[in-house]
Formats: sequence, structure tokens, C-alpha cells
Amino acid sequence: MRDDAPADDCFACSLTAGVLPLVGGELHRTAHWVVEHAVGPLELGTMVVKPLRHVCHVADLDAAETMELGPLLQEASAVATELCRPDQVYVCLWSHSGLRPGHIHFVVEPVQRSSVVELAAGGPTYQSHRFREGVEPTPTEVEAFCEAARPLFRRVVAGGAAS
Repeated sequence: MRDDAPADDCFACSLTAGVLPLVGGELHRTAHWVVEHAVGPLELGTMVVKPLRHVCHVADLDAAETMELGPLLQEASAVATELCRPDQVYVCLWSHSGLRPGHIHFVVEPVQRSSVVELAAGGPTYQSHRFREGVEPTPTEVEAFCEAARPLFRRVVAGGAAS
């Protein structure tokens, strides 16, 4: 295992610990993972799924973290699908902070065809174009999404896939 002790300046850890403010707050938590609305110029409904433990490499996830990951990514995708009705839900790993590996987090982003057409970018270039544009959902929109999403995660966990 690599040394993944949290850095004092770990943005992901600071959001989860409440050291930095997080619009919408926590959406869902398992024994090893947390789901939050993404920060920055991504689509409304974009969620971040990240380990509670500071981990910089997928290869360093322990067995329990690994067991929860697939089902949690599917649940987050189901919630995004139900609330946003996207054409596609992108799920990708982000982990660099500056020029070195940082706290891993999976970005679950509902993507509309209209946004892809507007930016003239899909697939791997879509998110970089969103950041270049710099347009973020408003705090009011994020709060509303989060309020709607929380009970869907509870329903998914309690009784199967959200529909």
C-alpha cells in the first residue's frame, strides 16, 4: 500500500469533514464511501462518489471498499437518471490534485445531448469544455437537486433500483 495519509490541503477530505462548505451537503454515505454533489462547472446533478478514507490509487482500495464501489456507482447513476433524464450518464475517475495523484473520486455526470451539441464536445473532451466555459449550477439548483436525491438513495438501498 502507498502512503495515502490525508494531506492537510486535501480538498476532498476537507469537503467530507465539513471543513469547507459544501452546497447541498452529503447525499448518501455507506460504510466506506460518500456521495456529494460535484463542485464546479459540471452539469446539475453531477455527483462525486469518493472513499471516506484518503485513497489516491484504485489499486489501494481494500476489499470492503471494492465490494461497495460497483453497486454505489450504479445507484448514483440511477439517481441521476431518475432526476435528470439524461441521454447518457458519464462515470469517470478523477484523482490528480495539482500535478500529483490526489484523493480518488468518481464523477457521475448526467449529460444531455443539447449540452454536447452546444459545446461541440462529447466523451472525454466534454468535461474539459465545461470547465473552460465555467458555467456552474446555482446554489439554489444544487440544493433542490440534493433534497430530491437523498430519499432516492435511501429507496435504492432499502428496496432495489430507483425507478
